[in-house]
Amino acid sequence: MNYQEHARNIRKNIVKMVTEAASGHPGGSLSAADILTVLYFNEMDLTKENAGSKDRDRFVLSKGHASPLLYAVLAEKGILDEAALKTFRKIDSKLQGHPNMNYVTGVDMSTGSLGQGISCAVGMALANKVQKNDHRIYTLLGDGECEEGQVWEAAMAAAHYQLDNLCAIVDFNGLQIDGDITKVMNPTPIDKKFEAFGWHVIDIDGHNYEAIEKAFEEARATKGQPTMILAHTIKGKGVSFMENNAAWHGSAPSAEQCAQAIAELGGE
Repeated sequence: MNYQEHARNIRKNIVKMVTEAASGHPGGSLSAADILTVLYFNEMDLTKENAGSKDRDRFVLSKGHASPLLYAVLAEKGILDEAALKTFRKIDSKLQGHPNMNYVTGVDMSTGSLGQGISCAVGMALANKVQKNDHRIYTLLGDGECEEGQVWEAAMAAAHYQLDNLCAIVDFNGLQIDGDITKVMNPTPIDKKFEAFGWHVIDIDGHNYEAIEKAFEEARATKGQPTMILAHTIKGKGVSFMENNAAWHGSAPSAEQCAQAIAELGGE
């Protein structure tokens, strides 16, 4: 199965989960689906067999509200039972609105408070350095999340400790819950800021699989400093009425809208 097929399955499950729950965050989950497809199906050494082990690459979803994306990816990898996706955000479900590492195998950090995920990823990367563990740490941030001061404290620490085993990806779709990021609390230029904090920065199209692959390769080859991949994406990517629409940051589609979205994504 190729990236496109995996990403299409992941996007369909995101839409289905949020519709079933009548709650969730589809826009920013859909925008980062291509990034996590390459990360999980090419870059990281995570498998169903080693999912419960610390002896592997790890991923922290710093933008924890995009949990539908993470659950859909874990299901696509065969680590999470796809049938469980129907329980998303329901009472007694392990698939909470924000991921909980105590309940779901393959979730490497409980996240939700923006800014804290990248801080945890920095701690993981530092621990690997101390323990001489060569496995890498990856984390996904939202562009609106970069308005949090804690992000920059973590960025400063990562560069100070030369954490070249850490790769952060910013899902740069330009929109957050209240609208255009530049009008809410402008965090741009994000790339120049990370560079100023001592990071190696790679600027890519976050929907171009070849570009995503090459960026991860470049990150692995970078020594002496952490890497940030600034991935330009489209909020709600793949669903026409959700694309570039901040209203779909945290809104659930109706049954009719879900059917349209699934049809646009290839049906079923």
